[in-house]
Amino acid sequence: MIRVVGRSMQGLRWVSLPPDERNEFLGDGGIGVLSFGTDTDDPPRSIPISYGYADETEQFYFRLSFPPETSKADVIENPVSFVVFGNEDGQWKSVVATGRLQELSSLPSESAAVQRMWAVSIPTVEIFDQPREDISFHDFRLETESITGRQEST
Repeated sequence: MIRVVGRSMQGLRWVSLPPDERNEFLGDGGIGVLSFGTDTDDPPRSIPISYGYADETEQFYFRLSFPPETSKADVIENPVSFVVFGNEDGQWKSVVATGRLQELSSLPSESAAVQRMWAVSIPTVEIFDQPREDISFHDFRLETESITGRQEST
């Protein structure tokens, strides 16, 4: 296996994160940052979000809400990037995935994508100013076009 080594401006060295270590780092769910592409004059729209992950297909799953005061509905069909990062055993690791979101409500409940959504673990984070049961959520999967991982070199 070839491991790419790079150097950041602070002098830290990094190497690519092999797929098996990447899958272990991602687990079956956690928290990351989802960024929606926008027009060239606007910055990306980024939100912290809980995710579920199916390592056998390298697919991420999300449960998104669409409160009236947000602009998510305006950008949901745009390309996205998703970033997970953290410090594990004293080493920095990160994973970046890109692609487009697919709403799962358009798929039959017996489809493999919907079945995997039920098998992953999406952490529940209470960040809303109203009871969770009063909020409408939609399930999505990231149709992954690319996925890369890096870790700090020891």
